[in-house]
Amino acid sequence: MDRSNETSPVMGFILLGLSAHPKLEKIFFVLILLMYLVILLGNGVLILVTILDSHLHTPMYFFLGNLSFLDICYTTSSVPLILDSFLTPRKTISFSACAGQMFLSFAMGATECVLLSMMAFDRYVAICNPLRYPVVMSKAAYVPMAAGSWAAGITNSVVQTSQAMQLPFCGDNVINHFTCEILAVLKLACADISINVISMGVSNVIFLGVPALFISVSYVFIIATILRIPSAEGRKKAFSTCSAHLTVVVVFYGTILFMYGKPKSKDPLEVDKQDLADKLISLFYGVVTPMLNPIIYSLRNKDVKAAVRNLVFQKQLCAQLSDIIS
Repeated sequence: MDRSNETSPVMGFILLGLSAHPKLEKIFFVLILLMYLVILLGNGVLILVTILDSHLHTPMYFFLGNLSFLDICYTTSSVPLILDSFLTPRKTISFSACAGQMFLSFAMGATECVLLSMMAFDRYVAICNPLRYPVVMSKAAYVPMAAGSWAAGITNSVVQTSQAMQLPFCGDNVINHFTCEILAVLKLACADISINVISMGVSNVIFLGVPALFISVSYVFIIATILRIPSAEGRKKAFSTCSAHLTVVVVFYGTILFMYGKPKSKDPLEVDKQDLADKLISLFYGVVTPMLNPIIYSLRNKDVKAAVRNLVFQKQLCAQLSDIIS
């Protein structure tokens, strides 16, 4: 039912965050701030070493650099707003700022889904067709693959955000979330949102379902190929080249499935607990996952650890030479 003529249109929104749990706000402010700094440092170092170390100028590390840049953009679009909400009760956000934050978060999330599938294809070619790898994954191939991932994610976000922001909002303007999460915003629209729901359903199939299926099929072939390797050392070495990516995929999709796949309680007494759980799970997805990505890749990858050591050594050497010259 259209209620746009019954009340004045909404000019901005109020983010509840954890305002109903003031004791948790102080704890989570410190935790989120520390994790955000780790995200900036860890992903920043990964981007730096993949650019500066010539040994890492390969498709896998090119995709990894894109993933790290994406994680920085994704968290920067939401974490400062989350931290501010912990300090400011009932944080107010303008309509345009809400649309911008929603666009960035949606674009980064969709791009990451596609990018992870491109990384799975890279690992598939490296393990299942190693002789053809230099030809199939040439620079003329992997750069457009990464660019296409970004273009697809941004295009999807433009469609979803523009559809959401064109809806009339009137009366209730309180978003029961940390940020302008699209589902939380759609609940406030005073118009029929069936088109938005259908559009998001199609988007989820394209950007969640299809990449997940593609990654699953790729790893079926990868595992089958690894199992055919005669030596145990050869199998271990082959699996180590894709174990970090597989771990990231499991964490990424596992969190999403847990967020949207768990049953919703109909008991009114459980609503507040469920809302709090949904917020904390969303926080885990938005902060913890980007923090784990560089840790997973750096701890399980000898090339990255060697590149970081070389970078530190070069900085120390430059500092010593500067002291000698001065």
